[in-house]
Amino acid sequence: MGDVYKALADPTRRAILDELQDRSGQTLFELCTRLIGKGFTSSRQAISQHLAVLEDAGLVVVRREGRYIFIDLDASPLQQIYQRWRVGPCASDT
Repeated sequence: MGDVYKALADPTRRAILDELQDRSGQTLFELCTRLIGKGFTSSRQAISQHLAVLEDAGLVVVRREGRYIFIDLDASPLQQIYQRWRVGPCASDT
């Protein structure tokens, strides 16, 4: 689970996850273009390195189809974190 926290610690990686939440299954080119449109100046190589960290943490699935690389969001590690520290209603809320 430590890899998930490391992956989430970087603002560029969080932006990548946000983009994939909006539209999963993007190509690497589409993802880079959308990030540049939102003011990120990371190179394609830098985005690929960030994706490797996210993939190691289990937060994205990278699949190849011919010449194209597609990236899908996998939020299951985040669900595990939520389940671990889920908090019920506070006594003051009742």
